Amino acid sequence: MDKGKAVMGTGRRWAVDFSDQSTVPSSRDILDPPGFSRASPEQDDSATSRQKKDAEANWKLQKAWEVAQSPFKNLMMMGFMMWMAGNTVHLFSIGITFSALWQPLSALQSVGKIFEPFKDNKVELLMPKLVFLALNLGGLALGIWKLNTLGLLPTHASDWVSSLPPPQEVEHSGGGYAFH
Repeated sequence: MDKGKAVMGTGRRWAVDFSDQSTVPSSRDILDPPGFSRASPEQDDSATSRQKKDAEANWKLQKAWEVAQSPFKNLMMMGFMMWMAGNTVHLFSIGITFSALWQPLSALQSVGKIFEPFKDNKVELLMPKLVFLALNLGGLALGIWKLNTLGLLPTHASDWVSSLPPPQEVEHSGGGYAFH
């Protein structure tokens, strides 16, 4: 027998037919044991995929809250650095102050990009965004306060008009005893 004719004439040489042609009762006719249900794999897959989606949504919300609260650490660190810089105008205190102003401003400009990885129809990002905005506005207020304590903010009329006298100092400090 020719090898080529056998393959071409009868189909595949090693093929097996799995169709049930017998008249003997098969496993399809036997009842399932008590407690067993033949759920379709699609239903199981949909339940597990729903659980995975819920778990992913919870993870995204948790990470969004972590990102929203991250400016608090920066706020504390910047406050400590400003306290260490003192109230005199010199290069270090000006650099720290402008860094304290720049970081919240750049964070406020990129709120959409920062929370983009957590965007999902199941995740509500309004509250984390509001907390993020509030903490960055607090950092901005801290930087403006430092500018005021350094005397770099024009808060008096004499700062704008040179013919007006500067305001009188309210506080005076001194030490020691007065001897008469």
